[in-house]
Amino acid sequence: MSESGLTVLDGTHLRSFNPSLPELNGSVSGAQLLEIADSKASTSLFGLSLPQNLKASALSRVIARPGDHADVTFRQTELDKDKASKFLSDYISAIADELKDDPLVVSILDGNTLKMFLEDEDDYAMLAENLFTDMDIEDKGKICKNELRNALVHMGVEMGIPPFSEFPLLNGILKKHGAEGEEELGQAQFAELLQPILQETADALSENHVVIIHNVKVVNGSKLRKLLADEKQFDNVVERVLQETKSGKDGLQKTTELIRSFFEKHGKDFGLPPSESNDAVILLYDAVFSEVENEESVVKADNEFREYMKDVLKKFAEQLEDNPIYCDLDD
Repeated sequence: MSESGLTVLDGTHLRSFNPSLPELNGSVSGAQLLEIADSKASTSLFGLSLPQNLKASALSRVIARPGDHADVTFRQTELDKDKASKFLSDYISAIADELKDDPLVVSILDGNTLKMFLEDEDDYAMLAENLFTDMDIEDKGKICKNELRNALVHMGVEMGIPPFSEFPLLNGILKKHGAEGEEELGQAQFAELLQPILQETADALSENHVVIIHNVKVVNGSKLRKLLADEKQFDNVVERVLQETKSGKDGLQKTTELIRSFFEKHGKDFGLPPSESNDAVILLYDAVFSEVENEESVVKADNEFREYMKDVLKKFAEQLEDNPIYCDLDD
């Protein structure tokens, strides 16, 4: 699913993917099989290079022999075709499960954003004018050719330009069009030179997409659902809340206020978004606690408090499943 030009990889793409092994001559080592599996998963996820921690977590889900060196042992193991095929399917499913619990937010740069700018003369003229103004820091009405590199950096992922480190072909495109050196350009010359550079970049990206992972956390209620499914873990949370709220637990309204205050302070520990993240979090709390405040029961005993807590957390999980919240981890 996607939001605001971003794509959220939550395992959905992989769940509809039916991986198959290439032709094998005899057995295959675990190391070779992992390379095959990672490549197939990457292909299904728009060419994304899977983060190492995600691959390690997925592998630990599949390996039947836990231990500090289980992954090393697996890589050295030889598997026949049937076992290799089963591992491939299980491993892809494990990656999907990891992404369901902790989705990745990415931008898929395929040239389409650049083409939109280029196809509309007015849009392109405004883009070029704004870039020229931003690069002309001395307000001379002239900039050096080599400022075209900075202009591309300034456009960035939001405007469809990948980082040079992720797409070194940009260096060749700039060189090909002579966008180097100290020769000065006026605004019209800058716009004229920039256009074919953007066009060639768009064409190159359409053939070789670049996937950029954003430092964004998607809170979708998955951690809360795990907590609710684990009685021991849930009881520990209830006890922790009781310890902090029992002094004021004299009725539903008071309990509601105390629990809201507790989760606004500690909710991140249990799978809720940080209360200071954005306005969506405030709306989430308002929606959940307006529901529980309208319930007629009054909390008079610890067992009732436990059920009340379960109801609150279920409502949080339902709200977040329907409307996930995006938290910028750079903030």
